[in-house]
Amino acid sequence: MSQALLKVSGLKVAYGGIQAVKGVDFEVREGELVTLIGSNGAGKTTTMKAITGLLPLDEGDIEYLGKSIRGKGAWDLVKEGLAMVPEGRGVFTRMTITENLQMGAHIRNDKAEIAADMDKVFTIFPRLKERKHQLAGTMSGGEQQMLAMGRALMSRPKVLLMDEPSMGLSPIMVDKIFEVVREVYAQGVTILLVEQNASRALQIADRGYVMESGLITMSGDAKVMLDDPRVRAAYLGE
Repeated sequence: MSQALLKVSGLKVAYGGIQAVKGVDFEVREGELVTLIGSNGAGKTTTMKAITGLLPLDEGDIEYLGKSIRGKGAWDLVKEGLAMVPEGRGVFTRMTITENLQMGAHIRNDKAEIAADMDKVFTIFPRLKERKHQLAGTMSGGEQQMLAMGRALMSRPKVLLMDEPSMGLSPIMVDKIFEVVREVYAQGVTILLVEQNASRALQIADRGYVMESGLITMSGDAKVMLDDPRVRAAYLGE
């Protein structure tokens, strides 16, 4: 069994005066695609923000590459290979697509390899290549999501955290986004995917965790969970 690249132990986080995460344990091993599913308000995004240094921990610890990263800032974590595609995309609207991608590589100074990685991103997202001089703010939600994913890949992450990548997108664009998640995973990037679309997430994941009211209530092999009547009733509308 491969080692845990990311390990969350006893995590408690308050957000807006509310105990949003109440003692959570999970891990993501090297080469895995792990999904964290649950309804809106379950504490998934708060968990992601705590992992990436955007929210302080009340209790517990987060280990990355075998070392505690508690109290480390987002900037340092990106340099160490932990990148996030945030909920709501967070692209730089007044910059072009190319400039946004360059921002993703701001921690690097290997110019030739940055250029090669940009070509790779354009291969994964041909639409971004077609519009590389366009301002990000003039793009559709789906295109901005592609850009946010491409920008995160430019930092060459060891672990890519994705927070609700399909939210608010058209069905066609949701198909495209999940196709890309699968492609990035196939290239060897370890992924932690937070997603409300439980069915789609479990179809492409290795393992899954269900989060309810700030707690992990179920975990296991993603394909087994997909057939679990409790998961189907709660998240797949059956």
